[in-house]
Amino acid sequence: MSEPRKIIIDTDPGQDDAAAIMLGLGSPELEILGITTVAGNVPLSRTSTNARIILEFCGRTDIKVFAGADRPIARPLVTAEHVHGKTGLDGPELHEPQMPLQPQHAVDFIIETLKCEAAGTVTLCTLGPLTNIALALEKAPEIAGRVRELVMMGGGFFEGGNITPAAEFNVYVDPEAAAAVLKSGIPIVMMPLDVTHKVLTLKSRVEKLRAIGNRPAKALVEMLEFFERFDVEKYGSDGGPLHDPTVIAYLLKPDLFSGRDCNVEVETASPLTAGMTVVDWWQVTSRRHNARVMKDIDADGFFALLAERIGRL
Repeated sequence: MSEPRKIIIDTDPGQDDAAAIMLGLGSPELEILGITTVAGNVPLSRTSTNARIILEFCGRTDIKVFAGADRPIARPLVTAEHVHGKTGLDGPELHEPQMPLQPQHAVDFIIETLKCEAAGTVTLCTLGPLTNIALALEKAPEIAGRVRELVMMGGGFFEGGNITPAAEFNVYVDPEAAAAVLKSGIPIVMMPLDVTHKVLTLKSRVEKLRAIGNRPAKALVEMLEFFERFDVEKYGSDGGPLHDPTVIAYLLKPDLFSGRDCNVEVETASPLTAGMTVVDWWQVTSRRHNARVMKDIDADGFFALLAERIGRL
């Protein structure tokens, strides 16, 4: 077996973030160097607590958690308790985590790790607003050339937005950060709503997770049963989209996905469309490609992978 791929997970948990972290923890192909938290779905104090709760659910207190930005670069924080509940992980009974938060700031941990590890060996997996990554690039621009790849959940094009008609939540919360990251020259893979709205937590899929029976699976099922109620009501679907685990699944099985290289720009000026990702899918401009944008996914293959890996925890 080849050396595990080194990753940093930057996250704002969130039930779907929990699924992504669990998928990473159950996958020996990945070495999680650390988890960095950002304000997004819920405020920073809560995302930092939630990341540690998830690790404790999985018995992985060896992985360190670093708290990062508590607000976007240039805007007031917008959160999503209306989707994720007051804690961000509503569903299971939550405990106060015993493992400590690291004293080092997430931005400094990201910079230090990218400088210490060999260039081109660390992948950034971003599951929330891109504030921490943008701040790291601003503080140490030289790290851009050291990142192997950045795989992000964010944006939308044919699917539109989920927090406004035009914008997906992660990009909407901090459009200035997303714009900076997309201009950085880092190789980027983007998982937009066009992909994530195809991976629905259908009852049959949730039942397969429930049948696993271990503590992480039980907690995740309880989270998903809470989380999906919002999207079931909103979209009239059987189950809600499971956004963030697509990032980790791509690292494990890229052949589950299809997409193309595009130019992606982020709207930062218009009050009407702030946070919109303008994806040149049809290549109608001469703007430089800056992201591989995914559009389709083998949803059954994705859920089979998720169940298999959570079964290993």
